[in-house]
Amino acid sequence: MRTTPGQNRRLTTRLQLALLLLAAMACVATMLAVFMGGHQIESNQLSERQLAIVGIVAAAVFMAGLLIWHMGSVARKEAGKAKAESQHLRRNLAAADAIIRAEPQVLIFWEQEQAVRIASHTLTGIPGLPEQHAEILRFGQWLQPASADTLKTSLDMLFTNGRAFSIIVKTNAGAAIEAEGRAAGGRAVLRFKDVSTYKAEIARIDERHAALTRDVHSSRALLDTLPMPVWLRDPANRLIWVNKAYVKAVEADSELEVLDRQIELLETRQRKHVLKAVGAGQSYRARVHLIAGGERKPHDIVVIPVDGMMAGAAIDVTEIETAQGELDRQVEAYDRTLDRVETAVALFNREQKLVFYNAAFAKLWSLDPEWLTTRPTDSDILDRLREIGVLPPVVSHRDWKAQVLAGYRSGTPLEDIWNLTDGRIINVIAEQRPDGGVTYLFGDETDRLALEARYNALIDVQRETLDSLKEGVAVFGTDGRLKLFNRAFCGIWHIPSGKLNELPHIGEIIAAVQNLYPDAGTWLRIGRAVTAFQDERETFSGQMIRTDNVVVDYALMPLPDGATLLTYADVTDAKRAERALVERNEALVAADRLKTNFIGHISYELRTPLNTIIGFSDMLASPMFGELNDKQREYLADIMSSSKTLLAIIDDILDLTTIEAGGLELKVAPVGVRAIIDAAIMGIRERAVRSRLTIDIAVADDVTEIMVDEARMRQVLYNLLSNAVGFSKINGTVYLACWRQAGNIFFRVEDAGIGIPKDQIGRVFQRFESRSRGSEHRGAGLGLSIAKSLVELHGGNIEITSEEGRGTRVVVRIPERPVSRTSGGDRDRLAGGERAA
Repeated sequence: MRTTPGQNRRLTTRLQLALLLLAAMACVATMLAVFMGGHQIESNQLSERQLAIVGIVAAAVFMAGLLIWHMGSVARKEAGKAKAESQHLRRNLAAADAIIRAEPQVLIFWEQEQAVRIASHTLTGIPGLPEQHAEILRFGQWLQPASADTLKTSLDMLFTNGRAFSIIVKTNAGAAIEAEGRAAGGRAVLRFKDVSTYKAEIARIDERHAALTRDVHSSRALLDTLPMPVWLRDPANRLIWVNKAYVKAVEADSELEVLDRQIELLETRQRKHVLKAVGAGQSYRARVHLIAGGERKPHDIVVIPVDGMMAGAAIDVTEIETAQGELDRQVEAYDRTLDRVETAVALFNREQKLVFYNAAFAKLWSLDPEWLTTRPTDSDILDRLREIGVLPPVVSHRDWKAQVLAGYRSGTPLEDIWNLTDGRIINVIAEQRPDGGVTYLFGDETDRLALEARYNALIDVQRETLDSLKEGVAVFGTDGRLKLFNRAFCGIWHIPSGKLNELPHIGEIIAAVQNLYPDAGTWLRIGRAVTAFQDERETFSGQMIRTDNVVVDYALMPLPDGATLLTYADVTDAKRAERALVERNEALVAADRLKTNFIGHISYELRTPLNTIIGFSDMLASPMFGELNDKQREYLADIMSSSKTLLAIIDDILDLTTIEAGGLELKVAPVGVRAIIDAAIMGIRERAVRSRLTIDIAVADDVTEIMVDEARMRQVLYNLLSNAVGFSKINGTVYLACWRQAGNIFFRVEDAGIGIPKDQIGRVFQRFESRSRGSEHRGAGLGLSIAKSLVELHGGNIEITSEEGRGTRVVVRIPERPVSRTSGGDRDRLAGGERAA
């Protein structure tokens, strides 16, 4: 039976009164017992006082019994009422539960100091809604993250402030449900219900509105990061939004200031043009100059109409205009450069119209410049050239022209040789550009081919000269293939000339002759020296004793053009005689002299055709044989320069040969020191000017004359200065000093160039020792050797000190009174020195 709180309080009060009455009666009975115990009386004798006490106690007991009976009656009535009230509440609770369960919903409530309870879960058919009660309270697992965060925030406000809410949330499956929160009677109630039709539409509208809001916010945030001013106007042409770049451009403090004051970036005239274009329903695009950030700069203005409003942007094109100006200047410079080149250049666009030509093009074809400015087509130019009769004769001009113009369609490069009717030979190269046009290059190859023919003739002369030698000679190119050989080479190695005419590789030749000399180390060294790409190429020689007892001396020498010279001499007979007469060291000296004689012989043989070339070159340069054009003069100057250089090398070789042969006699006489120095410097002045070198000359006041052979002493100083200039760095300084000390005249030539490695200093005075050591200077390797020999003929000596990367110093000592002598007295001494070297 269930009672109300009021009934419980009344029952409690009555029970408390009954207990108090019982307690009083118990006290009276106790007192009576005590009293009777204190007066020991007999059991059958009672006084009146004791009888009175007994009567009082009996009355009290009777009254207590009546009271207890009355209270029991009242309690039974109250219990009956409570039972009736309990049945009524149960009927109401069942009705309320039926009503709650009749509506599809999930009902959750929280009571104070109690855990959460799910009162009802009758909502079905919702995708993503959990069926289990325990899973429903895990909102983050079945609701989308945004919906779960919104629901948790709303519940926190409900628990804290009692704020009711009604929101639409989405499950992970995409279903929308309504979440409603209320506070009632100290309880927090959360109800999930299926959304009705209009609420579903509201949810979709809210979702679309939220997406649009995000898009607007993200778009404006993106526009705020742009460095260009962007603005938005309402239909009344008032600014309603600008980005930060706009605020900066108009030098305002904030966006609010711009909107309040309606600060305009465009000028009034420019805004009128914008309104006119937008009023016609068109976008406005123009390049104008605006004052942005306190500077006047070119901007591209773009304004487009958007639903009665206008959106605009101003793009700073200062860098674009600067780049365009720079591009125009580069194009002009490119055009000026092409106008100066000798190759004729013509550019045609994809419509085959002439868009550019240089002066060489107009000169090559002798076309009217006024007609070329009309931008004729490629076909028109070919037809015009045919009319004036310069194109090569062909069977069908139409087919030939179609073949030339095929590059516009196929993109295949064209390279052809045109033999013009006037005797010129034109190399034509046509290649398609990425824009669809074609670039033509016309090179006049007439002079080059003529020079090549003359060169081939000279090579034939050299070949005949080499074939007359008994020493085998072979020249290998930079690719390691044989370029030149003589009959003696074929005879020494028993190789048919027909096989060598195929220009085999050095490896094939080594494989063919290795059976005669199976020393793999020597052949490997020769093969590497011929084919290796090294800054300092190796010069070496040696001797081979073949399996057939034939002794062959060989020498390998790098040539200035990158080729390699190999010489072989059959010294079998000399070897046999040497073994019988002298020691091996003298045989090597004899072989060395044989090589020197061979080189001298070649020099004498080459000098005659070389003098012929120089003579004819001088004749061609003379005006009496007709005027030459610039290109011809340039080629002729190269021929003369190369010929004189080769002649100087041959002269050096002959000088060296004469010195060793003992035929050089000095003509000693008093000579001015200044005159010798000036003459030597005159020879290297041009090279020094090209390298922007400074020649620092210091001559002691007490040195005026010297007893020497003037020509030979000038040759010594020239060779030393030539080496110093050749190995000096650009903008460097070459020092030349002269002084008197202890009966000698000293000359010092010093440079701050690349220097000489320590392991190579002892070899610099050897003949044909030529090493560029990273510089552009490269000679035959005779200058220092001749200088040393001439100084020693004067009774002096020459010393060289160098440090790699720091420069080289050469000191020459000449006695003040040298004894005139010939080189014969020093022949053996020089040979001994050569052997020691």
